[in-house]
Amino acid sequence: MKSTRKQENWGSLIGVVLAVMGSAIGLGNFLRFPGLAAKYEGGSFMIPYFFALIFLGIPIAWLEWSLGRIGGSKGFHSTPGIYRILWKNRYSSYLGFLGLLVPVGIYMYYIFIESWSLYYAFLYLTGVFPLNQAENAYQEFFVNFTGIKQDGILFYSSQSHILYFLLFCYSINMFIIYKGLVKGIEFVSRIGIPLLFLIAFIILIRVLTLGTPNPEYPERNVLNGLGFMWNPGTQEKSFIESLMNADMWLAAAGQIFFSLSVGFGIIITYASYLKKNEDVLLSSTTSLAGNTFAEVALGGMITIPAAFVFLGQEGISESVFQLGFITLPYVFEKMTFGNFFGFLWFFLLFIAALTSSISMLQPSIAFLEEGLGATRRVSISILSFVTLFGSLFVVYFSKDLIALDIMDFWIGTLGIFLLAIIQVILGGWVVGADKILEEAQMGSIIKIPKFVKYVIQYISPGYLLIVFVAWLYQKLPEYIKTLQINFNARITFYFIVILSLFFIFLIVQANRNWNEKEKQL
Repeated sequence: MKSTRKQENWGSLIGVVLAVMGSAIGLGNFLRFPGLAAKYEGGSFMIPYFFALIFLGIPIAWLEWSLGRIGGSKGFHSTPGIYRILWKNRYSSYLGFLGLLVPVGIYMYYIFIESWSLYYAFLYLTGVFPLNQAENAYQEFFVNFTGIKQDGILFYSSQSHILYFLLFCYSINMFIIYKGLVKGIEFVSRIGIPLLFLIAFIILIRVLTLGTPNPEYPERNVLNGLGFMWNPGTQEKSFIESLMNADMWLAAAGQIFFSLSVGFGIIITYASYLKKNEDVLLSSTTSLAGNTFAEVALGGMITIPAAFVFLGQEGISESVFQLGFITLPYVFEKMTFGNFFGFLWFFLLFIAALTSSISMLQPSIAFLEEGLGATRRVSISILSFVTLFGSLFVVYFSKDLIALDIMDFWIGTLGIFLLAIIQVILGGWVVGADKILEEAQMGSIIKIPKFVKYVIQYISPGYLLIVFVAWLYQKLPEYIKTLQINFNARITFYFIVILSLFFIFLIVQANRNWNEKEKQL
């Protein structure tokens, strides 16, 4: 069976590279990565990070690009449709529901954080920041505007204007997405990614020229800040003991997936719009390199050294939001021209978030179009309603940000991990590693080493399963206990289950439509 829908394509190869790079470069690069590096004391975290990049990120990205182009050649652009056409099994399309759930579920809370970034940039631009007070002033401000103290408080408190920024972000996202691949996503990525790198370089130069701002603390200098990021040592454990932490290995793998958009269901959809002989290896490798550079050389080298030189190691929080939205504003207050660099930093976060968020609904749009026959306008209307409801759910259950945290764990970490496992098995064993590599090599100027076949078939799935099982043993009881004792956590988990059932129901309807078309053929 081949879809009869009109084939949509990217405007150019550089356009799709920038679009994939835009999808990958986001808040995970500039907030999540530094937060994880701080949590696991810098250099220790970089070991599992680069292991995951080499044995998971790169081969799975090549695999996803290849699977996507194969599916696109048969007229399918969503994970359920592509899985169905690649694996002739009546249940194969249902495995693709994670390719819909993961990006849509992440979008629901991701755009809320995107609105935070825009809000902070606006505060710096209008002169509200800096607060010129103690560090706890930024803590109190963050607690108030995110509604951490009480559920539903953002709908009636003095901080409810954050909702206007959320609605603005929603509007601009939907407008860009409605414009389509070329006039919307690709156009914004062509502007946004170069602008993002330019701003990041400006901030990085400022951070690297901070020197030793406080002579009373000579150890708080840029060199030591960079050392914290890269030196493989810890204060509480030996280096070997720190590497035995399964949670760190899972976090590193999850960060690779999150920051590269691997296991999201986005790359496989984006690659399905490529033409037959366009170079998937060069495209995927270029986008991987750009993302990794943005994450390690820019995100990590801006955030952690900046906090270190003003606050010391004890000031580097392992909390993603603490580091990005509380510690750094306090740092900018102490920095010369800090107001200007504060605006640049949060505007950078907004651009990074925007180029990522506009990619997250395309897999579901493609599915609704090819599976249910919906137009792009109808698809966007459905997804706008579903995701807005989900975002407002996250906003309402704001106490301790538990709804956001639960969705980030079950969808943004576990869901990505499971989808990656499914795609590695599908590509390496069902479709076959030889066919995948043959497809990847088609039209490419890059030659794939022969050992990559064994990486895709054995090392990547083995790596995923070993880390996953070890993590389940160490951490799953803790999360189950959270569901048992926390009402908001249970409600959020039930919401995730309902959202999953919604997508499964849609796949049932899509399969009926596809079966009817097959009978007619």
